[in-house]
Amino acid sequence: MEVVILPGPDEVARVAARRIAEAVRRRPDAVVGLATGSSPLGLYAELARQVAAGELDVSGIRGFGLDEYVGLPPGHPQSYASVLRRTVVQPLRLDPARVHVPDGGAAELVAAAAGFERRIEAAGGIDVQILGIGANGHIGFNEPTSSLSSRTRVKTLAPRTRADNARFFASPEEVPVHCLTQGLGTILEARELVLVALGRAKADAVAAAVEGPLSSMCPASVLQLHPRAGAYLDEAAAARLRLADYYRHTWAHRPGGS
Repeated sequence: MEVVILPGPDEVARVAARRIAEAVRRRPDAVVGLATGSSPLGLYAELARQVAAGELDVSGIRGFGLDEYVGLPPGHPQSYASVLRRTVVQPLRLDPARVHVPDGGAAELVAAAAGFERRIEAAGGIDVQILGIGANGHIGFNEPTSSLSSRTRVKTLAPRTRADNARFFASPEEVPVHCLTQGLGTILEARELVLVALGRAKADAVAAAVEGPLSSMCPASVLQLHPRAGAYLDEAAAARLRLADYYRHTWAHRPGGS
C-alpha cells in the first residue's frame, strides 16, 4: 500500500483529490465509488473547486455509494443518499441519475444487495473507490470479523460505530442498527483504492490497517492485498505508524514526483 503522510487535512484533500482527478482525466466516464463520513469531505470540496474553476470535467462519471442505513424514511437528511446528494452530487454538478446508493428501504434487502452488485458489474466495475476508515477499522460498514471476500449485504452495526455516528442524529437511539454495505470482496475489485484518514482518533485503526496482520478483526487491512491502494493521512492519523519516516522518505523521493 502506498502511504502518504501530509501535514494536515487541507494537504490530504488536495493530494487525494489529485489522484481522483487523474483517474477521471484518463477515463471521462469513470465509475467512482463514493464514501460518506467526515474524512472525504475535503477531497470532495477540492474536486468541486476544480469543477467550478473549469479545471476538471466530471459530467461523464458514474458513482456508486459504499453503503446505506436500513430503515430511515425516504429523504431523511442522514441517509447516505441524502448526504451524497449534498456533499457530492450537487457540488460536483453530477447527474443524480448516474449516482447509485444501496436501497436501505427495500422490502427485500437481500435482493436489493444482489441487485446493487449486478448494477456495479453492468457499469464495468468501479475504477476508483474512495474510502474512509472507522475507529474500529471498518471500511464501508464492514465491521470487525467481516469476511474478507464478502459481497454487498445486510450488516449489523457495531455499538462503537453507532456511538461514533450518533453525532449526526438528534439522539443515539435514532442511529439505525442495520445497513447495506458493499463487501470487502466488492471493494477489492475496484481498480484503484483511495483511503483518506484524518485525526488522532483514527491512528490505531490506520496502524492496524497498514502495518498490522491481514485480519478480519481490522477489515481495512484487506487493502494490503490490493495492487493500487493508497492511504492519504494527516500527521495525527499517522501517529501510530512505526515506519512513518520511511513513508515520508518514499513520498519525497517518488519517481517523477513533484
